[in-house]
Formats: sequence, C-alpha cells, structure tokens
Amino acid sequence: MAGEFDFIARNFRPLAGPGAFELRNDGAVLSSLPGEEFAISTDTMVEGVHFLPNDPPGTIGRKLLRCNLSDLAAMGAKPHAYTLNVTIPRNGRYSKSWFDAFSQGLAADQDQYRIFLLGGDTTSIDGPLVLSATVYGRLKIGTALHRNSAKPGDGVWVTGTIGDAALGLQVLQGKLHDETGFLANRYHLPQPRTDVPLYGLVSTAMDISDGLIQDCGHIAQESGVSLHINAANIPLSTAAQQLGESVQALCMSGGDDYELLMTCPPQNESALVDAFRLHGIMISRIGEVVPGSQVRVIDAHGHDIILDKIGWQHF
Repeated sequence: MAGEFDFIARNFRPLAGPGAFELRNDGAVLSSLPGEEFAISTDTMVEGVHFLPNDPPGTIGRKLLRCNLSDLAAMGAKPHAYTLNVTIPRNGRYSKSWFDAFSQGLAADQDQYRIFLLGGDTTSIDGPLVLSATVYGRLKIGTALHRNSAKPGDGVWVTGTIGDAALGLQVLQGKLHDETGFLANRYHLPQPRTDVPLYGLVSTAMDISDGLIQDCGHIAQESGVSLHINAANIPLSTAAQQLGESVQALCMSGGDDYELLMTCPPQNESALVDAFRLHGIMISRIGEVVPGSQVRVIDAHGHDIILDKIGWQHF
C-alpha cells in the first residue's frame, strides 16, 4: 500500500468538501447558518465485531455513515459533513482495490445524503481494521429531539420493519437461510430516515441500534415512564415472517435496525403517519406509554413475553 499521504489523496481527497482544504491541513473549518446549530454523532466499527471480514468493502463505509445519520435523524437534524478515522491492519490484508471500493461506496452515499468529508486521521495497528466517523447535522436552534419527554397516553411508533439486520447477520454466518438476499442486504446497508421533519410531531425519538426492547428501555428510563409493547404489532418483513415464529425474540432484541423509535401524542398521530407516507416510509404503532418505569412486552392474548436477552451489550 502507498504511503499515508498518497493513500489519503487517492481515496479521500475526492470526497472532501467546503472547509476541508482538500485534506491538505491538519484541521478544517465548519460554520452554521444563522439560526441553526449542529447536532453531532460519532460511531466506531471494529472488524469482527460490527462487520464481518468478508463483507463487501463498498458497504462497510456506507454502513458506518448511515449508523451516524440515523442518530442525526432521531434528533431531527439534516446531514451536513463528517470526519473519518481509519486504522489499518499492518498485515496487508486490505489492498488498494479494497479501499478503492470502500471510498466509492462513501462517494455514493455522499451523493445520496448530500454530505461531504471534512477531514480525519489514518494510522495502522497490529490488529483488526477499525473505522470511526463523526457526523455533523444542521437543525434550527432549540429543536433537537430528546429521549426524556415521553408522556403517558403517547403512542409508541417505529419506522420500517424490525429485526431484519439481526437475521441478516445470522444468514451471513450460515445459521439461517434467505435465498432472496434481502436480510443480508439489510445488515449491510441500514436505511436512515433522514428526510422526515419530526420536531413538533413526536415527544421523543431515538434510533434502534441495540435492539428494539432495550432501546424502548432507554426511553422509559430517561422519561420516567413505562412502555407497553404489543408484540403482534411489531412490523416484520416478508423475509422475516417466512422464517417462522422462532425468530420473533431475535427480531425484538437483535439490534442493528437503525429504524426510528418514537413516542407521539395522540393528537399528532395522523400528521405523523402522513409525514412518513409522503416519503414512502412505512410506520407502525406498536404500543403505548403508561405510568411506571419499565418495558412490558405483551402477546396477542395479553400475556407477558419474557425475553432471555433484550438487546446488545457493548461491555
């Protein structure tokens, strides 16, 4: 592989945008428009933990970007710019052609989400490939959404379908079968819901990264309420349904969905549905907020479902 500066020039200089100085400086500048502020999200992906060594290189950088963009969407922010840190194994497993595909994937998502590279860092390690991105989004001052404002009577809503990425990982590991390729694609490429303005519609929002039920617990804890989730109302894709009831628990706890989890006052529910429908995004009401301090998962007969595992734990 070429030296560090040649590596940066070839792979990342074409991705640089305003304020990046063509990645020729050790710093960059970033300015906001009058009346706006920045929302910031950062995420790290480690080979063998957050992506598989044989995942397509063109999807890995895109997944890293999209995980962060999903956080911004949950805060109500529009994508703007990002920085990227790349720590490369010294054993030479990652070739020029691998990084060509990696940077081409980033370029495709920069076009799709109207975002540009601001800067970053490169280094090497006697270990796995490590990628870290920090993404900056714009929003009007004082309009950032939080997790601590859910109120009893609010409905609990999610976008898209739940559990596909967790099932996709199982498919890629040879534990499940999906001849359509849909589930593996959902694992490789999340779909952050960046286009729908949520401020004024929802009381809380976050993205589903660690598992639906565990992330429901984050809202319950931060807001001082209980969330009652109707398992029968959790939207599953056709590919997930075809695997049978045995995968239901994994769909609720598996993580990596990067769909939005929201609570919405009853008077705003119609407008919320219309806002997502306008962008062709599926949205489902899966439960309600009630007084208390826990998450309760209920089956179609009103019985409690007890999960052995409620989500991903980093430690």
